[in-house]
Amino acid sequence: MTRPLPTDPADAFAELGRIKLGEVGLDDVLQRVAELAKRVLPTPVEVSVTLVRGGTGYTAAFTDDLARDMDERQYAQGRGPCLDAATSGDVMSVPDLAADDRWPDWADRGRKTGVGSSVSIGLPVQEAVVGALNVYARAPHAFDDDSVSVLETFAAYAAVALANAQLYDSTATLARQMQEAMANRAVIEQAKGIVMGERRCSPAEAFAVLAKVSQDSNRKVRDVAQALVDRAAGTSRGPRPAEAATALSASPRHPAARPGPRHVAG
Repeated sequence: MTRPLPTDPADAFAELGRIKLGEVGLDDVLQRVAELAKRVLPTPVEVSVTLVRGGTGYTAAFTDDLARDMDERQYAQGRGPCLDAATSGDVMSVPDLAADDRWPDWADRGRKTGVGSSVSIGLPVQEAVVGALNVYARAPHAFDDDSVSVLETFAAYAAVALANAQLYDSTATLARQMQEAMANRAVIEQAKGIVMGERRCSPAEAFAVLAKVSQDSNRKVRDVAQALVDRAAGTSRGPRPAEAATALSASPRHPAARPGPRHVAG
């Protein structure tokens, strides 16, 4: 089967720039990075993208099992060109695996699986996440200076895309967290209003009641508040929960809570 002509690097960069991060997940961006990197070189290669989080490396995208297996050999040993490139941000070139003695076990494994040369280029995604673009060729000395230069330029574009995707993912997560926090606050305010109306107490006292019920029942304040709001709205079935009954009937300001022989002040 005839190999397709390589993609012009400028076209690959333009295609990378057209990725709409709001419509494409981070995993898809990483896979696209690997596929485009494979297409820009004139020699047949396989590509992977390594990410390192908390000192642990993993292959986030790959174009062939060969590339993934070469990466995972390094993860198992805790050393190798892709890990060194990710950590340092440098270019780690292995022109001939048969002549390289920096990572002998990894190189021996590569030779047995038909890898002749490789190059790994660091991708400084962000402080907490670093990575590397790894390119493997079956022929020795497959990467001349021009090829490495193209990959370095491509890696710079890829790093921007990855950083933006990471930022988008983090921003989306933050937005969801903020929405959840606002929803939680809204239901708690509603529950406070119910307690205030029933017990004729202040907002601070109403929240104290919810907090005490939360502690006594080992439930989150938000869950206690939601149960009370649901009960008031008539959307909850069954008898009123014990904590809700307590919340609405144990105040010195409420007629039902006047001191009596069986009442214990708390």
